[in-house]
Amino acid sequence: MLRLNLNGILLALALSLGVWLAACSTDEPPEAQPQQQVATAESARQQVQEQAQAEQPVKQPEQPERADQPQPQAQAQQQQQAEDSVSQPTQAQEQEAQPEASDDAAQEQQIEADAQPAQQAAGQQAQASQAAVRSLEGVPGIVDPTNQGWPREVEGLNGVVSIPAKPMRIITASIGHDEMALALIPSERLVAVGAVSKDATFSNVDALVLDKPEISRDPESIIAQTPDVVVTSEFVSADVVDALQRAGIPVIQTALAHDLAGQINAILLFGYIFGEEERAFAFADEVENRYLALTEVTAARPDHPIVLSLTRYTDAIWTSGGDSTAGGVIEAAGGINAAAEAGIVGPQVTSLEGVIAMAPEIIVIPQPVAYGAEEFLQFLMEEEALAEVPAIRDGAVYLVESKHYGTLSFWNLRGAEALARILWPEDFPEPAPTGFSLPGGTE
Repeated sequence: MLRLNLNGILLALALSLGVWLAACSTDEPPEAQPQQQVATAESARQQVQEQAQAEQPVKQPEQPERADQPQPQAQAQQQQQAEDSVSQPTQAQEQEAQPEASDDAAQEQQIEADAQPAQQAAGQQAQASQAAVRSLEGVPGIVDPTNQGWPREVEGLNGVVSIPAKPMRIITASIGHDEMALALIPSERLVAVGAVSKDATFSNVDALVLDKPEISRDPESIIAQTPDVVVTSEFVSADVVDALQRAGIPVIQTALAHDLAGQINAILLFGYIFGEEERAFAFADEVENRYLALTEVTAARPDHPIVLSLTRYTDAIWTSGGDSTAGGVIEAAGGINAAAEAGIVGPQVTSLEGVIAMAPEIIVIPQPVAYGAEEFLQFLMEEEALAEVPAIRDGAVYLVESKHYGTLSFWNLRGAEALARILWPEDFPEPAPTGFSLPGGTE
């Protein structure tokens, strides 16, 4: 009888984790937030709605990197409180079809080595002039683009919000939003962050925020930091938003996007909210130009390999289909998302039979090494049933940087740049860029 009860408890826990993981994949990196307390089942359910994921892939388990799909339960519990914005099936992507390969990036063929210096100069000149052409017209969320003064109004998912003056004390309470904000404002204006943003396993900006106070989704935690504005994800509960607004703090809830156009709009909207329009114009140019530099090469390729993103948590194998962050990274890198081709949408559990049927030529594992990525890679390579899957047969299975596949922000582009170097190393002889410019002009 005792054994029966224990089995029942274990089964319930496994099912609960499965639900959590499935939810965890759509808006930011598995923002499994490492908060000091164990997350409740309900918290985990909320957290599950945001997302995270890839960087420089490593083929051997020797070079660990992290993942994009469902996050491990332990991880989920740790990261839960600080930010409900986790994503991945848990990481799944969650996001989250990431920076989906932008069609506007297919421009001519790659230029010969001796022609490149001239093209680079032309690209820099175009980049310098492009900011002057950008405007706030048509940017979703900006109520009156002609209003360059204060107060100004923006429309978030929670309605129209008035911002009385240029905010100098900002909180975003979401890792994807933290990453967006730090590209546009000096670090000192972001006055507090969730614990996940300080965790190098999941955050692309951890080095910039290590000394900042930590907040949770408890409104008192946020109010104590006296922010001028809170810009955060749609997964912050209505009760928290109401409490902040009653305290006189403007709160704007925004969704983050996986595709280039959506990310450019988010950069411009954030710039307007923060009173940093010129920086937003320049950074939008930087992100778009990097994306176009990538896709002009990949779009000219006659071959586009079939790529499958896989992770494993609690013995469940997850993949990322259409409208997922990892799927978006694959497409932005010029690959064909095997899961999307099979009709899968978002992060979903799959099986060995499913992997065999999708017949990927390349498999990427955007899962943290600390959460079993190397063991999963070894399992795939040794599983007899998968021996004839092209990626397994050819040894084309790679561990990739999960935080580039998971967080819903322009950092997904880093995952695509690194993946392109796996798919076509001869076309990308140089290492992928390591980061993005900061408001002060340094990385």
